Amino acid sequence: MAATSTTATKVIPSVIVGSGRVGTALQKLGAGDDSMVKRGESVPVDFPGPILVCTRNDDLDAVLQLTPHSRWNADLVFFQNGMLEPWLQSKGLDDANQVLAYFAISKLGDPPVDGITDTNPEGLTAAFGKWSSAVAARLHAGGLSCKVLERESFQKQMLEKLIWISAFMLVGARHPGATVGVVEKDFRAEVISLISELAAVAAEEKGVDFDEGIEDRLCAYARAVSHFPTAIKEFKWRNGWFYSLSEKAIAQGKQDPCPLHTAWLKELNIVQ
Repeated sequence: MAATSTTATKVIPSVIVGSGRVGTALQKLGAGDDSMVKRGESVPVDFPGPILVCTRNDDLDAVLQLTPHSRWNADLVFFQNGMLEPWLQSKGLDDANQVLAYFAISKLGDPPVDGITDTNPEGLTAAFGKWSSAVAARLHAGGLSCKVLERESFQKQMLEKLIWISAFMLVGARHPGATVGVVEKDFRAEVISLISELAAVAAEEKGVDFDEGIEDRLCAYARAVSHFPTAIKEFKWRNGWFYSLSEKAIAQGKQDPCPLHTAWLKELNIVQ
């Protein structure tokens, strides 16, 4: 009990917005003194510390409306998957705290499965911003990994996560019922081809150089969370970012930089 108490004192009390799988898991990693904010509820003005936003991406506008403006830049910490940069910039949140949660939670109440892989045994979860150390401390208290990164390193890893979720979800959608583990095992050639294509486009668009072995790293993560189901969700935040680059290039009379990605989206009638 003494060891548990010592660990708990290191976790900063936080506002947790969203009582779904991630929000509930983060609350369980706290010391019982967090403030849980559910859908439609306002973020308390006088509760200090970080505001951990664990909602769906499409709910982010509503979260801002229910959060005191004075706390937007300083205290909001976004746990969402996908490409948030355009939305953050549109709201004046260029320096917002972000977390790449490389862990999977099968259903509400289940403990998170950490994204520790054979290529990254130190774990892949990462945080950026003012509250990054506080987030890392909370995750570490629950036995989960979390790195604190500077902006450039975080952006590169964010793009890798975006490529992972866009590639594995799309390939999985082509094979109904396939989990990410099945995609990695049975349709590896397909997903590697798509990862390579999306990585090249992301590198060109954002001016980054991915570390060698991105395909192996992302396949290793799929093995670590092999039970996770596949589906195309939150299109505009995930695959939609890559498709927008295709549309932009074609409108300029250039070749589609993501022909495989576009072809499979059309095959599934996700785009016309």
